[in-house]
Amino acid sequence: MFDYPVVLTPDGDSVLVTFPDIPEAITFGADTEDALQQAVDALETALSFYIDNRQPLPAPSPATGHPTVRPSGLESAKLGLYQAMTERGMRKAELARRLGWDVPQVDRLFDLTHTSGFDQIEAAARALDLRVEVNVSPREQIQNAS
Repeated sequence: MFDYPVVLTPDGDSVLVTFPDIPEAITFGADTEDALQQAVDALETALSFYIDNRQPLPAPSPATGHPTVRPSGLESAKLGLYQAMTERGMRKAELARRLGWDVPQVDRLFDLTHTSGFDQIEAAARALDLRVEVNVSPREQIQNAS
């Protein structure tokens, strides 16, 4: 759902990572593997700017041969909830009312640096008439990414 393509560009002794769909996300790595690991943090940081500014999340474009990067599982769940809430035009105050929470609790739910409990994610999903699905699958191997 949140698999964003990245462009890897050799830059001297490092690899530059840029995201065509998220110009705010830029990072470097010592090699391809390190660059892709650093890219996750850059992606999560940039997407948190969208949440902080109450903007819709950018949709990932097709990979077209580029490697992709996705946020961690917990952050992906938070992003999915945020996206559903914004698509419905719902404000945080309404979600807080539905959950019986204070607004700062909802703010923490959408804070990508805060480790929310999975029970909180599921409660928010239920309040949005959604369910959370977990899928564990083999990790994709990056080929010809350098």
